Amino acid sequence: MGTHASPDNNTPPKDERTAREKAIDDWLPITSSRKAKWWYSAFHNVTAMVGAGVLSLPYAMSELGWGPGIAVMTLSWIITVYTLWQMVEMHEMVPGKRFDRYHELGQHAFGDKLGLWIVVPQQLVVEVSLNIVYMVTGGNSLKKFHDVICDGKCKDIKLTYFIMIFASVHFVLSQLPNFNSISGISLAAAVMSLSYSTIAWGASLHKGKEENVDYSLRASTTAGQVFGFLGGLGDVAFSYSGHNVVLEIQATIPSTPGNPSKKPMWKGVVVAYIIIAACYFPVAFIGYWAFGNSVDDNILITLNKPKWLIAMANMMVVVHLIGSYQIYAMPVFDMMETFLVKKLEFAPGITLRLITRTIYVAFTMFIGMSFPFFGGLIGFFGGLAFAPTTYFLPCIMWLIICKPRIFSLSWFTNWICIVLGVLLMIVAPIGGLRQIIISAKTYKFYS
Repeated sequence: MGTHASPDNNTPPKDERTAREKAIDDWLPITSSRKAKWWYSAFHNVTAMVGAGVLSLPYAMSELGWGPGIAVMTLSWIITVYTLWQMVEMHEMVPGKRFDRYHELGQHAFGDKLGLWIVVPQQLVVEVSLNIVYMVTGGNSLKKFHDVICDGKCKDIKLTYFIMIFASVHFVLSQLPNFNSISGISLAAAVMSLSYSTIAWGASLHKGKEENVDYSLRASTTAGQVFGFLGGLGDVAFSYSGHNVVLEIQATIPSTPGNPSKKPMWKGVVVAYIIIAACYFPVAFIGYWAFGNSVDDNILITLNKPKWLIAMANMMVVVHLIGSYQIYAMPVFDMMETFLVKKLEFAPGITLRLITRTIYVAFTMFIGMSFPFFGGLIGFFGGLAFAPTTYFLPCIMWLIICKPRIFSLSWFTNWICIVLGVLLMIVAPIGGLRQIIISAKTYKFYS
């Protein structure tokens, strides 16, 4: 929301909002609390970034192979650090105004109407699809925990019921009002992500390389290898999705003209990206080294021993996904509540929040129960929506807003990211869609 800065660094900016606008902003999840510290940024970003995708990275490596896999992983890490830095910088690019939401920055770059149409659909696809995938993964991890603990002695329980158990937690947690109120959950989730990633690569390393391990591409046919490669690109793209909530996270940090929010935010992002590298690279490379092309699309499913450790890792995934779900749901809640309160003029309050958020959680649960094609979903959504919002949309907005000199290093860097991002957006969903079609042939609804 716009406020105009005072030339005196010690004087707070003059607030030109009406009383009603101020009351609404004080109620909406993104703008209601601006008391976050830099370490909030660190664990929010870790929780947002290190999600279900990290467990599928060895599988992605098996589709890409050693050379291309290492190159794609490294290049993705570098590009996404760069585009995340751009977004942190652009948060307060206009003096005295904060772009608290991704679409507000899009509107500044592309115009009010076009900016909304470019950013909002893509951001919603990312956040809603992630919440659906997290429902599936949360259910899968609970089922794996149950199956490992029971060791075949318990009655088999459908995946559908485990997804419902996972969703039941979110019916309660979704009522927490804003980002700062879920900071404790987010911290626990960030710790869990580092813990289960360490278990995943540590257990793989301890198990050692399998006999007759095969590092050739998974598929035996040329067509299968090509489509698998494209799907692998989507899997990696899916792993870097935190850009969709970065401005919303930064909006919770206090800011003055003398001490802008980008300083603590960037400090948190740097710490987060070091932790992300410590999670992603060992899991991807050691997991692939140990199992080759026989690895599952979730490395913890491939690992069966020691049982207690794998059971614990799966429960850590559940705790982490609870936090991740909330991080990605919060901007969706903000969009829904903004529309209902500002456009349809509903009265802000507990009743509105209870109804809208409960409906949303129920929706993601239902879709997750209906279509739990975990690996294919990651590849498809990874290319279709994650590539634009993560890899090249920030670069396009940077070129429009900052106008770097043509043929300068900044200009070249941004255009390289745009070209690579557009290629990723085109080719990655093809592999993911093929995976979904193959899975659908043998799938029974609500199994």
